[in-house]
Amino acid sequence: MILADKILLEYRVTEKAANLSAHYNQYTFEVAPTANRIEVARAVAKTFNVEVTDVNILNKKPKVKTDRTRRGKAGTAGGHKKAIVTLKEGDAIELV
Repeated sequence: MILADKILLEYRVTEKAANLSAHYNQYTFEVAPTANRIEVARAVAKTFNVEVTDVNILNKKPKVKTDRTRRGKAGTAGGHKKAIVTLKEGDAIELV
């Protein structure tokens, strides 16, 4: 069983994401690090009642930074997995 709330973490609200949704019917989500394309497609279809035609997954690696409060020891910041989901022509996701 797919738990959609465990796979889809949040909707990415950026200028590029808004442009993709307006022109190409693509929506961008931050997803769980262990999720794959099939799980993301099923979670979006189940949550929003739409038909998914394609899913692209991107892994943003964490950036190594020095921490000034710990005497310059290295730490990591960032790092997430995002999915760009293409929907069938005519389908749309209403995000308020």
